Amino acid sequence: MRGRWISLSIARRLVADYMHFSANVPLSSVQREMHLEGVAAARRAAPERPPWPALFVKAYALVAAEFPELRRAYLRLPWPHFYEYPTSVASVMVERAFGAELGVCLATISDPATLAVDEIGRLIRATKRPEFEHSRTFQRMVRVARYPRLLRRVLWWIALNVGRYRANYFGTFALSTAASLGADLLESRSPLATFLTYGVVSNEGRVNVRITIDHRVLDGATAARALKRLEETLQGPIAAELREPAMNRPASLPHVAHTPPIVVEHPVPA
Repeated sequence: MRGRWISLSIARRLVADYMHFSANVPLSSVQREMHLEGVAAARRAAPERPPWPALFVKAYALVAAEFPELRRAYLRLPWPHFYEYPTSVASVMVERAFGAELGVCLATISDPATLAVDEIGRLIRATKRPEFEHSRTFQRMVRVARYPRLLRRVLWWIALNVGRYRANYFGTFALSTAASLGADLLESRSPLATFLTYGVVSNEGRVNVRITIDHRVLDGATAARALKRLEETLQGPIAAELREPAMNRPASLPHVAHTPPIVVEHPVPA
């Protein structure tokens, strides 16, 4: 049976490169059923209801401040070693248009622990807007994706193995979810040390939350303790922030950048 030849689009090249550098990472996943009744109620009552990814991004960054393993990376240059960052950089996978095709780009948010939840939500939503296509970051992403494969792979390898480049371009942890589509991600791959995802949040606030880890960097027991602390942080400081009047919420910092080509195939709800 004859088919037809379809060249890889820009969006699919980005995914292919991301998966290439995720393929050899020894991954393990840890899941916890969380009971988030308090934060779910506070979110529903908030004047500007923030997206769930914004809540998880800030909560995870607060937890990472307590767990240095969540801010580490396994690097190969000049020889295998860990590189620990002073603060977190979140990498949020956002579905958006690449011309006529839907694809996924990655928004990096620097030090989200210092940002208001509302500001994180606005930064995530901004990546989905049409005007983002004209930004220097998006144009650079597309330009690099057009390079020959060998050149792209060399650039990616260098960026992933030089500590200061890695966080700037790829973040210290990634977040992706298909919850807005009523689905759960069962397997997630990433070159980063931790990859956070969650399923559909029930009306009672119950949700399965999963961390996929680079087992070279941390163990499952550490990830399990981090998930427990994440639940406590969402129910505590995050819920309390949502209940505060807008004028009393933490001041936002203009601390955001969007990365060049790193994508995963799952959309993030806005």
